[in-house]
Amino acid sequence: MSDPCVREIKTEEDYASLVKGDQSGKLIVVDFYADWCGPCRQIGPKLEELAMRYSGKFFAFKVNVDELDEVGEEEGVTAMPTFIFYKGGEKVDTMVGASESKLSGKIENHL
Repeated sequence: MSDPCVREIKTEEDYASLVKGDQSGKLIVVDFYADWCGPCRQIGPKLEELAMRYSGKFFAFKVNVDELDEVGEEEGVTAMPTFIFYKGGEKVDTMVGASESKLSGKIENHL
């Protein structure tokens, strides 16, 4: 998992292994989004920029809630975009909304 870009998670198994099974201790940020969500389309490129700025310091993933609705339900996602922050396979924070400054602040806080 050294790719600084935001990776799309396509299966429940990948979500379980990449996010919940990660024991690296590094921050993982998961962007729960939908293609039809305007704010999701606005904040997506900002997450890419943050992933590049902090290259190697955290992992970023995206989950399309329309394609992996079971994962969204399991994580309690009720609005998009929702960002969930993990360390060592455990949820450490959640953010709902498309605020670039809030997202950046939460990432910096958890690094």
